[in-house]
Amino acid sequence: MYTTVNEDGVLNNYATEPKMYYAEYPAIWEQRKYAIQAVFASLIVTALVLVAFSVS
Repeated sequence: MYTTVNEDGVLNNYATEPKMYYAEYPAIWEQRKYAIQAVFASLIVTALVLVAFSVS
C-alpha cells in the first residue's frame, strides 16, 4: 500500500493500482464458441417462455 502523510499528520492509505492492459480481439475459435453459447442461451430462453405460456 502507498501511504502519505499530510501537514496535519493524517495518514492517507492508497491501494496499489493494477497494471493496465488492452483487451485483445477474440480469436476465430473464441468467436465460434461465443456464437454457440448464444444459440444455446436463446434456446433456453425460448423454452422457458414456451413453458411459461403453456402453464398459464
